[in-house]
Amino acid sequence: MIIAIAIIIIIALGIAFYVIATKNKLIQLRNRVQDQWSQVDVQLKRRFDLIPNIVETVKGYASHEQDTFTKVIDARNSALGAKSATEEMEANNELTGALNKLLALSEAYPDLKANDNFKNLQNNLREVEDKIAYARQFYNDAVLKYKDAIEMFPSSIVASMFGFRPEKFFEATAEEKNNVKVQF
Repeated sequence: MIIAIAIIIIIALGIAFYVIATKNKLIQLRNRVQDQWSQVDVQLKRRFDLIPNIVETVKGYASHEQDTFTKVIDARNSALGAKSATEEMEANNELTGALNKLLALSEAYPDLKANDNFKNLQNNLREVEDKIAYARQFYNDAVLKYKDAIEMFPSSIVASMFGFRPEKFFEATAEEKNNVKVQF
């Protein structure tokens, strides 16, 4: 009888330690996802800070392109006002499209294209966009590890017991997935 009780206690302790260890691992993975999202946020903030300078520089050369400027500013404000990670992802995808249109204006204005300030801003933006791409990749990697942990058995049992929910991947928009048309 004592052996049976000891075995039951050992099994119960083993299960309790497993639940505690799994919960801690899930918390660690969730925190890593949040940390990676904050890294994306840092790069997006750098991009937001560059946008007014780029818009003002382009305005000096292409003042009649007001619709493009308005779309960029509206997209930036939408991204800044996002309440959730999902809203922020969608708003930033819109902002990327608007920025691409703004930068395409430089092709129509050779003086703008040759402007040193514009070149510098464009290079800074390119660097930030590269960093955003890397930060998104790291974020998606963290989301994948977290999602695997909360969906795979037996840790899925612990995840559901404590309310762990999957995070959303940062995905390309339909526009970004289209083939690029190269014309010569």
